Amino acid sequence: MYWLQRIGYPLAGAGALLILWWLGGIYIAAQPDLFAFTRFAPSAALPAAWQLLVSGDLLNAAAASLQRIGWGMLIATLIAVPVGILVGLSAVLQRATSFPFQLLRMVSPLAWMPIAVMVFATWDGAIIFLIVMAAVWPVLFSTAFAVQRIDPLHARVARNLGASLAGRLRRLILPAIAPDVLAGLRLALGVAWVVLVPAEYLGVTSGLGYAINDARDILAYDRLAALVLWIGIIGYLLDSLVVFFMRRVAWRQTA
Repeated sequence: MYWLQRIGYPLAGAGALLILWWLGGIYIAAQPDLFAFTRFAPSAALPAAWQLLVSGDLLNAAAASLQRIGWGMLIATLIAVPVGILVGLSAVLQRATSFPFQLLRMVSPLAWMPIAVMVFATWDGAIIFLIVMAAVWPVLFSTAFAVQRIDPLHARVARNLGASLAGRLRRLILPAIAPDVLAGLRLALGVAWVVLVPAEYLGVTSGLGYAINDARDILAYDRLAALVLWIGIIGYLLDSLVVFFMRRVAWRQTA
């Protein structure tokens, strides 16, 4: 039963998705107006996906995108976690920042694109800024909420025992908020990964978004579909990595 849940069900879901993709390809092939898009079907896209892998083109494109997403997530985390801790610890700061933070959170990250292009000297800098704007809010709000959920009795005991602010932060606050911070990082990564592809339509000449734009321009629809498939697979692997760390943190807390 364990292996059925771990492997059987995911394979069944992947098989159902592949069947739907195949049926969509049949429908497109049967429509004269959509004949140019028949290479979106699995029969053409899957060999193109394999060719991307063995040629090294996928690795080159993914490496550039992963570098940008890594920097963006790192900067967003370094901003969001300290600010979230401060907001969670101070009721006054929480009330003062609630409206501006919620206002900024509701702005699409891609809406910052014109400002990013004007402010940053390089295209990479502009793309990383857009990723930061996509990722910072889920981490910030998850962190603030986690701090607010810490039992005040624990903090009072730590102060009574003479623990310094740095000691309380290291021994009490950070371990207590770690699962929620990782949950926020998981949400942030999903949003940032979605934002990355259109952000790479900017003036860069590398990355998965650029590769998709290039495949569209040369009407290589099999390559385009293959890139979409690889973007989904890489995103799934990144999400699984965060889930792995979430489970490790949960295990340590219960051990």
